[in-house]
Amino acid sequence: MGKTILILGGGAGGLVAANKLRKKLNDEHKIVLIDQNDFQLYYPSLFWILEGTRTSEQISKKLNGISKKGIEFHQEKITKIDVITKQVEAGENIHSYDYLIIALGAKLNYEAVPGIGPKNCLYVLPGILNLREQLKTFSGGKVYLVVSSVPFRCPAAPYEAALLLDDYFRQRGIRDKVDLRLFTAEAQPMPVAGPKIGTLVRKIIEGQGVKYHPTVKLASVDNQNRKIFFDNGDNFDFDLLAIVPPHNAPEAVRDAGLLGDNGWVLVNPAIMETKYPEVFAIGDITGIKLPSGKPLPKAGVFAHFEAEVVAERIAAEIEGKKPVAKFTGWGSCFLEIGGGKAGLAFGNFYANPDPKVIMLPPMKLWHWVKIIFEKWWFWKWF
Repeated sequence: MGKTILILGGGAGGLVAANKLRKKLNDEHKIVLIDQNDFQLYYPSLFWILEGTRTSEQISKKLNGISKKGIEFHQEKITKIDVITKQVEAGENIHSYDYLIIALGAKLNYEAVPGIGPKNCLYVLPGILNLREQLKTFSGGKVYLVVSSVPFRCPAAPYEAALLLDDYFRQRGIRDKVDLRLFTAEAQPMPVAGPKIGTLVRKIIEGQGVKYHPTVKLASVDNQNRKIFFDNGDNFDFDLLAIVPPHNAPEAVRDAGLLGDNGWVLVNPAIMETKYPEVFAIGDITGIKLPSGKPLPKAGVFAHFEAEVVAERIAAEIEGKKPVAKFTGWGSCFLEIGGGKAGLAFGNFYANPDPKVIMLPPMKLWHWVKIIFEKWWFWKWF
């Protein structure tokens, strides 16, 4: 009899898993993808909207387009996951499954810090569009980026944003009129990649005159009086503000009893299976502890490769073969610095005792590689 593979979340991991499974399994098996949105936003290109080199339409695709590949899509909000009865409630429907892949990502928790919301969020389209509009008439002042807490997805993103804004202000000839700062709860940039890369990234941003404030925790934002407050008692006036909000797991996953003490879904780090058979989790929603004791970063590249592993294993099991695919911990990340240049970091995050990651110097080549990858992504998965 045909099997049903239910995939929750249409981000990087969910989309890759659906495509891979559909390619490997014949039509008697059902591939169902559910997401609360009817589109996927390609997050690696989000900050290009700030520069004006992309529009929101250029970096998003409708998810219902995957139906032409034989993948069933439902735009519904997940409200309940029952791993005992193997059912998921979404919208007004109940979906039964044989295999479940949870790829719901990390939820942005605006309620955790008074005064923050989508309009001042660096990680969502409304926040980016709002910041873009403000930049059009901005002539100088205090521009602050704030990482409110850890962990957060895409560890390089706040540093990219700072460098791209620095480049934008230089191109407009107003950089000397801008006090550009980055506040973060981290002790150093991209800490899991190691002190060498953290020192290098800090050197890059401070070399551009970006003031760096590590190990500070955002307490609240007063939007009316344009002030930010930190737990240590410091407060600052601002003119433009962009925030990375706290992240947590969605309620439906928490209520399903899938979370560990770290607040994220616990999985076997090699095969991404949870403590429940035939239930897998991939991407930002997972909490994988590395040999170093630090968590695996939340990044799309890991969701992508984890999805391929899970798809391979599910397809093999359905076909009566021995599953052999394993996630190795390899990943890579671009670091846009402006001026049409980008750095490229990559390596083995599962290495023992510490991740082995190197970073290639910023150059135009890596920027173009990122552009090509964006185009390949839409062609490949949609």
